[in-house]
Amino acid sequence: MSKQPAPSGVSPREAEILALVGEHRSNAEIGAQLFISVRTVETHVSSLLRKLGAADRRALADLAAEPARPTHAPVALPAPLSRFIGRARERDALRGAVTGHRQVTAVGPGGVGKTRLVLAVAADLAGAFPDGVWFVDLVPVTDPAMVAAAVAAAVGLGEQQGRSIDDSVPAALADRRALLVLDNCEHVADGVAPFVERLLARCPQVSVLATSRARLMVPFEWVYHVPPLSLDGESDAVELFRDRAAAVGWTVEAAQVEQIADLCRKLDGVALAIELAAARLPTLGLDGLVAGLSDHLRLLVGGYRADDRHRSVRAMLDWSQALLTGDDLALLRRVAVFVSPFTAPAATAVAGFDPLAPGHVVDGLARLADQSLLSVIASAGGTRYRALETIRQYGIEQLTAAGEQEAALGRHLRWCLEAAEDLAASGKDGWRARFDAVADDLRAALSWAADRPGRRAEAHRLALLLGRLAFDRNLIGESQQRYEQAAALADDPAALRHAATVAACRMRGDDAYRLWRAAADAAGDTTDAARDLATATTTYFRKSGAFAQLPPRDEPAALLSRARQLAGDDPAAQAAVALADCATAGYASFAEQSEDAASRMMALAERAVELARRLDDPLAECGALFALTGAQRRAGDESAAAATARSRVELLDPLPLTPDVADELIDALLIATATGIAVGDLVAARRWGRRLRDLPLLAEAGHVATSRILMADALAGHATDVIAASGRFLDGWTQAGRPPARNLGPVAAAVAMVHDLQGDQAARDEWLAVLDQLGVTTQDRAGYHPAFEAIALLHHGKPALALERLDTPGAWRTGILMHWHVALRVEAAVLAGHPNAADLLTETRPIAAGNPIAGALLDRAAALLDGDKEGILATAGAFAAAGCPYQQTRTLLLAGAG
Repeated sequence: MSKQPAPSGVSPREAEILALVGEHRSNAEIGAQLFISVRTVETHVSSLLRKLGAADRRALADLAAEPARPTHAPVALPAPLSRFIGRARERDALRGAVTGHRQVTAVGPGGVGKTRLVLAVAADLAGAFPDGVWFVDLVPVTDPAMVAAAVAAAVGLGEQQGRSIDDSVPAALADRRALLVLDNCEHVADGVAPFVERLLARCPQVSVLATSRARLMVPFEWVYHVPPLSLDGESDAVELFRDRAAAVGWTVEAAQVEQIADLCRKLDGVALAIELAAARLPTLGLDGLVAGLSDHLRLLVGGYRADDRHRSVRAMLDWSQALLTGDDLALLRRVAVFVSPFTAPAATAVAGFDPLAPGHVVDGLARLADQSLLSVIASAGGTRYRALETIRQYGIEQLTAAGEQEAALGRHLRWCLEAAEDLAASGKDGWRARFDAVADDLRAALSWAADRPGRRAEAHRLALLLGRLAFDRNLIGESQQRYEQAAALADDPAALRHAATVAACRMRGDDAYRLWRAAADAAGDTTDAARDLATATTTYFRKSGAFAQLPPRDEPAALLSRARQLAGDDPAAQAAVALADCATAGYASFAEQSEDAASRMMALAERAVELARRLDDPLAECGALFALTGAQRRAGDESAAAATARSRVELLDPLPLTPDVADELIDALLIATATGIAVGDLVAARRWGRRLRDLPLLAEAGHVATSRILMADALAGHATDVIAASGRFLDGWTQAGRPPARNLGPVAAAVAMVHDLQGDQAARDEWLAVLDQLGVTTQDRAGYHPAFEAIALLHHGKPALALERLDTPGAWRTGILMHWHVALRVEAAVLAGHPNAADLLTETRPIAAGNPIAGALLDRAAALLDGDKEGILATAGAFAAAGCPYQQTRTLLLAGAG
């Protein structure tokens, strides 16, 4: 993170957040890195927007890379570059509409001033929306399916694991009182309408204010037709012209007011046309302006080249074009293919072809900017240019009329391919900002190329690149979509495999299973198909908890049978089939619960490991080691399972974080942390848990990311860390919609224990309620809850009650806290004065052998039984070495009590 002096008025915490916004981190990613809640991040970002006068989140990111600057007037919306003129009646009417209706669409023709009006109204209403007013510019969005992604980017929200971005946004805003301003909806109305309908249904306190050339046709929509500027008396239109004329150094004399009023009437009071006209004053003067415009209006009306509401703007643009040289005309229409701000080198690559020489592009951009046909955007990444949307759409029309559309869009496609390849090959420094700057152009180029048979090969290549880039940017929903698109463009089974692994990272078991089967179909009767079918079978069992609905139980058996037939002598196919055998046997083994089943499971796992190692493929070996870890745990050999889990992580460490590696790494870290806890290696467990917590891919899934570190820290006794991380857990789970997740029960039980140790019974009860809300059954919690309860009961001096909790049959005998459970039971028996305490101690020693914490608990219990104060104190060092400061402190208290 780059270190810049904090701007005046910006707190140290805000400075940290500003730096991370500058790295294009989402709010969840920032919260994860700084160990604060997403809500807190949102509050700080809103404050920074106001304090620094940033137009939007992207502008705030640019500011983060610049030296400190003084603060500006508080503004939480895009800051207008010129004064807002008039519109008092419209402003009042639209403000009243937003106050009275949850979804308001400001409708009007291009250039009439919709955006400026809604920005003014949104600023007026900011105080009524305590959770934020968010502005989303939809101009760069060319794919209706990406509307939710644009909204998520504006509010700093990334995709949550197990939930699409379309679901993530409503989940994040579900309990917020906020105003969402969606600007320029008309070209993606098919995406905006369903998004808004879902948002309003799921977020009862969110309001939407949209601008569009046509209504959205959604329930509850209130349409406000934005009229042209008033033309009567001391009109708003004349005032706008005078203001913009003054901006270019032209003073309107009193004698000219009537002439200006007439000009504004001829322009129908359209704000954009008036502003463009005023910008021409230094070149043409008022008389030349009126004469030139009048001529073009006559031509326009005679030809009926546009519908009535667009005629004046089109006349203004036709006339503006007539004032340009041939080179500048060509440049203006060619750069219209860019949907996002572009650099001069990009414009040269796309627009610099006959008759426009590449060397003339840079000067041409400057001339177009001087004439207000392009806006100039200065940022930390360099100067960029952008055409207003109305001008850009006009340019596309002119490009088509000139017969240059295919050539310009083809060059834009090639430029996008080069940009994507450069991003894919580059390092991570500043990578996010560079991707964000071109992402919408990549999407637009792909959308265009995918519809042209002659461009399918290029579209396929770009879709693959965008799939990879989107994954690296943590846009994993889009990544899956792009890989599937690539597969459709070229009948590419490899792309389907990429899509399947991304779906697995997203915890979309149904999608992963479907895509592996599709890859097998695309591969035909080959050994590759055998691998795909076997992997689909493995996915069925390994990802069963991530399926919305599991297919029939006999289906994976049929897939595996077909995989065996196709595998032949191919080593990779045989290894995949062996792993699928393990998954199938593992499911049966846990259902059967017999020693013979456990032995079969171990034999299959060892064979899978042997076959995988012959391939010299770390990922294949990691999959096989997953099976071996399960077999070792099933056999009761927790030490071996922990060693296998550790070796699995070590195999993955040197590999780049591709989708298939990421899927394995998440699982490997989850299991390594669990087995570390099981054998009392809290130092390693906390190390693996922190790595899981800090994985960028899990930034939006805080409940998954913190699930293991919370348990390890709770058992170690790091109460402050537990309470801080538990906030992120709740944030992530809430944003995911608080889904049932029985596997997360130990987390809630661990946090409840920490609050119990601190004497906060209200917080303890709240977390026990979370345990219930996760859908945890009595049988589920029997594997871990007694141990957590016993630690708290022993802490409060209730050993008899602790012994009662622990001295019951249950799932703890195969759970990860088994060693903890039996050692705590001995301590409770000794402190409760149970007559069989000594026998229980003897019986338990072999069970907990090799676990340093359980061993220290037993040594302390033995010393307590003998009244050996020195022996009690001697265990303090063992707890310290094992990374368990809570038990170290408890040892000192017990020794003092003795």
